[in-house]
Amino acid sequence: MQWRGRRQSDNIEDVRDSGGGFSGGGMRFPGGGFGGGGRGGGLSIGGLIVVGLVLWFLGINPLVLLDGSMGSSTLGSGSTAIDRPRAGQPDEMRDFVATVLGDTEDTWTDIFKANGKRYTATPLVLFSGQMRSACGFASAASGPFYCPNDGKVYIDLAFYDELRQKFDAPGDFAQAYVIAHEVGHHVQDLLGVLPAFNRKRQSLGEAAANALSVKVELQADCYAGVWGHYAEKKGILERGDLDEALNAATQIGDDAIQKRTQGYVVPESFNHGSSADRKRWFKIGFDKGDAGVCDTFKATRL
Repeated sequence: MQWRGRRQSDNIEDVRDSGGGFSGGGMRFPGGGFGGGGRGGGLSIGGLIVVGLVLWFLGINPLVLLDGSMGSSTLGSGSTAIDRPRAGQPDEMRDFVATVLGDTEDTWTDIFKANGKRYTATPLVLFSGQMRSACGFASAASGPFYCPNDGKVYIDLAFYDELRQKFDAPGDFAQAYVIAHEVGHHVQDLLGVLPAFNRKRQSLGEAAANALSVKVELQADCYAGVWGHYAEKKGILERGDLDEALNAATQIGDDAIQKRTQGYVVPESFNHGSSADRKRWFKIGFDKGDAGVCDTFKATRL
């Protein structure tokens, strides 16, 4: 990616050397009951399969986050926190994140304006080690997540080592895809998709709620692709960048994660989508550059 020298977002909250300090509810692990709070109600998600998925997936799990009880986790154990460089030293990863976030802001501001709406940017919190968010406690094992209770994206930069090493998904555009996916959830929040999902899931069983969750996640992938479309038009992308994002989408599909962690696949437990679906929906957004094609809730039209 040709990201250096471009506008950086001012909406970065860097708390990597502060130890966190945000207030929020306690973290509750999947497999038990989730108490209502924030914008959502309670939901019980059972089974070790779901535990494994939540510990390994990319992006938020609306079944967890919308009840305000915790931020989603993308990393397994053993991650190494990346602290803020010492004063006077370059902080390239912060600059990269701020640049990608700034470009998503520009893209979505233009898209919203073209549709008669106003885009409100999401702050992005860089943390390391542990902290409390409005969606609960986040530790060094937490990866990127969007918290609808405060409208912020949270990233422990150690995730990028995990993305490269454990998921075999290297490259700066793969890293940018992570940010764009979380911003896609913020777009859903602004458009009312996440609140609508939260209301609907209260009346659904686990399998039906999982199926609806997949649609939410695939739409965020499609929105990430829309951003990528405009990034390419601006000349930011280089040869091979698209392949990096498509590979990342493939590596973090529910089926790929289940094969890696347990050796077999249980489709009814998917809550983010298969590798093929995640790759497909990112590519749809990338090719079309139109958020209107990202209606995963009416996917039969495509």
